[in-house]
Amino acid sequence: MRTVYRGTILHTKSFDEFESFEQGFVAVQDGKIIGVGNDYENWLSTQSDDPKSLTEVRLSEFQFLCPGFCDGHIHAPQYAQIGLGMSVPLLDWLNTYTFPTEAKYVDQEFALRIYRSVVEATLRCGTTLASYFATNDLPSTLILAQEALRQGQRALIGKVCSNCNSPDYYVETTEEAVKGTETFVEELQKLKSSLVLPTITPRFALSCSKELLRKLGDIAKKYDLHIQSHISENLQEIQVVNDIFKTSYAGAYDEAGLLTKKTVMAHGVHLEDDEIALLKERGTSIIHCPASNTNLNSGLCDVQRLIKAGVTVGLGTDVSGGNSVSILHALARALDVSKHIDVFNRQDIRGTGPAKSPQENYQQLTYKQAFYLATLGGAKALSLDHVTGNFAVGKEFDALLVDVSVLEKPHRSLTVDELLEKFIYTGDDRNIKSVFVAGRIVKGSKCQPE
Repeated sequence: MRTVYRGTILHTKSFDEFESFEQGFVAVQDGKIIGVGNDYENWLSTQSDDPKSLTEVRLSEFQFLCPGFCDGHIHAPQYAQIGLGMSVPLLDWLNTYTFPTEAKYVDQEFALRIYRSVVEATLRCGTTLASYFATNDLPSTLILAQEALRQGQRALIGKVCSNCNSPDYYVETTEEAVKGTETFVEELQKLKSSLVLPTITPRFALSCSKELLRKLGDIAKKYDLHIQSHISENLQEIQVVNDIFKTSYAGAYDEAGLLTKKTVMAHGVHLEDDEIALLKERGTSIIHCPASNTNLNSGLCDVQRLIKAGVTVGLGTDVSGGNSVSILHALARALDVSKHIDVFNRQDIRGTGPAKSPQENYQQLTYKQAFYLATLGGAKALSLDHVTGNFAVGKEFDALLVDVSVLEKPHRSLTVDELLEKFIYTGDDRNIKSVFVAGRIVKGSKCQPE
């Protein structure tokens, strides 16, 4: 069955290339995109099938179709504590709030309740692709994978590994971490799903021995798997890692073979120049988590610095260091952080004095660039841009139907650019009328035009 969506269509083709069609179309067959552009009649003339076999869906004036959001870094079990502990630094927050919460997931009924809720919540907010951290517990991590698959979300899911510098009640041996990871990979492969895939997940270098990191690197190489972890989030954390490994944070991962083209590292707030060069050389990406970087007093990540150095960047909510499951909110926070960095770089702030190291040529992120980070940038960071992230022909139809008139109808007509800008700065999950993953509706209906 073929369906054609007609109306305002927008997506990105690169960090600096935004493409839109005011009276455009996207054609979908069997969950894949078979046509996109602004000349529907011309495209239709190239099709051999009877036009009457097409289902046509027309968008209303204040609606548009865009790619689904990619959340490159989210801790699913921490959804149970979202909004708590926002006034303490990272390491204190982990010990006081996070580790006790994650230890509860040995209770499978509790795990199912929370995991069902977090997948529902992220889908409701337009996340069609999520890279989830679970916990050390294997059975409950499998529950998360099964729940994502049941609800139809595209997801990378990792059983967390940590064998040191963790509470006695929430730590594994090296053997348990390795065996649990291999079993998890095997169990996910049995699902035979292209939607839900395993990702190797050392919690962070601080909580893993050199031996465990090396063995996880070996597993990733053996199965050609994705990898996710944290890097250079907090100055205190960085110092401890440097003391233990006698190398840089990036160096600790690289020595274990964990920096690859399929690796994403969350945060990267305080990376040194040589570490950024190493990430670029390895093809490793950074997931920018503006909310948690602020909430946990970690710092302000200069995304432009990373991108100019050739590092791919996506966005993450980082629940529950981040206080929202919405990538739309993360997008707005990323714009805030970029503006704040610009202020610090340029202005003489009354009461604090002029910038110590002025950067007159600093360029703020634009909302279109931030939109790229939330869509194609995230897919590229997660090495899934051949599948999703924009509306290129041949990719799967992961999409959002957005309506900016849900709460209040705009007082005048809006341009394509204004539709997106209004959604970014005033929208929320209520404006996302429908969510599609691989052509399947996972929220709402095909279209609800006015």
